[in-house]
Amino acid sequence: MIFITAKFRVLPEHADRWPEISGDFTRATREEPGCLWFDWSRSVEDPNEYVLVEAFRDDAAGGAHVQSEHFREAQRTLPSYLAETPRIVNTTVPQNDWSLLGEMAVPERG
Repeated sequence: MIFITAKFRVLPEHADRWPEISGDFTRATREEPGCLWFDWSRSVEDPNEYVLVEAFRDDAAGGAHVQSEHFREAQRTLPSYLAETPRIVNTTVPQNDWSLLGEMAVPERG
């Protein structure tokens, strides 16, 4: 899978509304057949920073994502809400879902 993590520093006056501002893009991306997940989190240290964790099934799915109309629309509209160019880590990993963190295994309850 293609695994991507990106940090978006949002202008302070838009930070509280970022989930709404990016909502159409988020929903459309999650509907792509090759999207495994597309999840936003807000930094606990910097309220103007959002972290996007996303994954796509393979190179073809990642390519389809960046060629989609909703991606092009996001390229046109989202930068005006940002304080700087987002930073990204993009890699291919040989799996298709989250692995369990064995070092913090939770015993069965019940």
